Amino acid sequence: MRIIGGKYRGKKLPVSNKLDLRPTTDFAKESLFNLLMNRKDIHDIHFLDIFSGTGNISYELISRGASSGRCVDISLASHKYREKLIAILDMKGELRSIKSEGLKFLRRTTDSYDIIFADPPYNYEHIHEIPRIVFQRELLKANGLLILEHSED
Repeated sequence: MRIIGGKYRGKKLPVSNKLDLRPTTDFAKESLFNLLMNRKDIHDIHFLDIFSGTGNISYELISRGASSGRCVDISLASHKYREKLIAILDMKGELRSIKSEGLKFLRRTTDSYDIIFADPPYNYEHIHEIPRIVFQRELLKANGLLILEHSED
């Protein structure tokens, strides 16, 4: 796993063999960020990365100029791994790891975000709840983006 753009470009991150996760591939990240950079200036944005797993997207956003973010996942092992990487990358002032179930976090957060990136597990049965809660609770700032990764089904 590595950061592909911004001030940490090329930085390789240690991979934990204790996590049963599939970090977003470099190819997928490059495609995502090409689209994102053409739609939105990500400098100084506040973002939310729910179902974040390793936090791969969060590190990329901070590296590319986002001012602050939250990465949220229910797994304690993932949370500890993200906290370790946040310390290694010296991102403690910009990025916070939170151990919480994604929908539960969306229901209780009082922040609003420029970007919400959600990558729930494949075949997540409550995927339709994510946009409903985001828009009902007005969690996006004006011109904010919700990016929801999902299976083809």
